[in-house]
Amino acid sequence: MQTINRTRVIIWAITLASGFALGGCGILYKPDVQQGNLMEQAKVNELKPGMTKRQVITLLGAPSVISPFDSSRWDYVSTFQHRGGKVRERKLTLIFKNDTLVRTEGHFFAETPQEMLKASKAFEGDYIPSTPENGGHSADKKSGG
Repeated sequence: MQTINRTRVIIWAITLASGFALGGCGILYKPDVQQGNLMEQAKVNELKPGMTKRQVITLLGAPSVISPFDSSRWDYVSTFQHRGGKVRERKLTLIFKNDTLVRTEGHFFAETPQEMLKASKAFEGDYIPSTPENGGHSADKKSGG
């Protein structure tokens, strides 16, 4: 009789532990992941043919990738993933000739403001910005704090 009770307790403990382990998989916090260059549209708009590499670095910062085989090509690359979702990649390539900017390829800010607004509405309610009303504290609704 005592062996049956002990077996039941062990089975219940294993079932309960398994339930917690598997049930918690969907509620783990997944942070936003931003990698690469962070650039501003206004700065990219200031790029002009004829700028030197030094001027470009001063304006945009160091590129993500400089090819060891072709130093006349610089790539500014950025990826962003919102909480384990789809990875969005942005890329801007600068082409130089004799250390002078001759052209750009790609568009780092390919999204229109309307597309960006639509994408941001998908995450509406995820984040409460800091305001004087909430004591200057920001809060993430999903993580509770």
